Amino acid sequence: MSDLRPGQSIFTRGAVDLSALANRPAAPATPAPAPADNGSAAPTGTFPGAPAGGGAVVEVTEANVQAEVLERSMATPVVVAFLAPGYPEVQQLADTLAQFNAADGGLWVLAQVDVQANPRLAAMFRVQSVPTVYAVVGGQPVDAFAGPVPPAQLRQWLDAVLRAGGVPVEVPEDPRLAEADDALMMGDLDEAERAYRKILSDAPKDAAAEAGLAQVVLAKRIVGVDPQAAVAAADASPEDIAAQLRASDVEVLGGQAEQAYQRLVNLVRRVYGDDRERVRQHLVSLFAVAGPDDPAVAAARRALASALF
Repeated sequence: MSDLRPGQSIFTRGAVDLSALANRPAAPATPAPAPADNGSAAPTGTFPGAPAGGGAVVEVTEANVQAEVLERSMATPVVVAFLAPGYPEVQQLADTLAQFNAADGGLWVLAQVDVQANPRLAAMFRVQSVPTVYAVVGGQPVDAFAGPVPPAQLRQWLDAVLRAGGVPVEVPEDPRLAEADDALMMGDLDEAERAYRKILSDAPKDAAAEAGLAQVVLAKRIVGVDPQAAVAAADASPEDIAAQLRASDVEVLGGQAEQAYQRLVNLVRRVYGDDRERVRQHLVSLFAVAGPDDPAVAAARRALASALF
């Protein structure tokens, strides 16, 4: 599942050409078929406006789609919700979108489309069911989904839309991460490992938890190791692979990561076969401690690639 998708995405890149909407002459609305009857009478309902809080909610038709969706999306992400009044699951999603829009205070525009009043607009977006929601950034659709989604998942999707539109989004820190970090700082490696692994079981791509777990694994490898003796032994025996790996661990935890990376890159150049792969994997495990955005890691990855090929 990609960063933008809260559920099963219906978006196929390039499938919707919004340029066809530009300067499109307005046409009289004709009624569209109502959503399929689910066996019970549809209750009455109306789409929400912007609740108190400063949101931006607009009603979109063929007459104003160019101004309210295409042109506005050049400066602000626009979420286009295709809705049909009178159906609980549609009304619930409309209400949730409006609430999030108000809470975000105008960071994005909620554009609501009544598919019954605007069937040609729905057809242009290839809407097959309601609710269907598109994200439009820079005049182009970036993702879409159909059907209701849980509020927490919808919030994650909206945050991803904002990031796609260049809007900074503050991601609240998982309180479990603070507890795991505290355990690591206190030297309770087993508890820290359990805590980081629990976070990763729920969010496998959590970069902070990945880095924390890598640091725990590293710390466990050098329990009882004398740092000075480990480095001295490696310097005295350049071809002793175990000694070099141990020294690199000590150096990373001692704040000398660049020295450790260089040590292992140099070793990669001198060994072959299984030994080379062993050193490479160890070096990659050390990269995880700092994370992929660390400049020293990026430089070391380039050096490693050069040494390998």
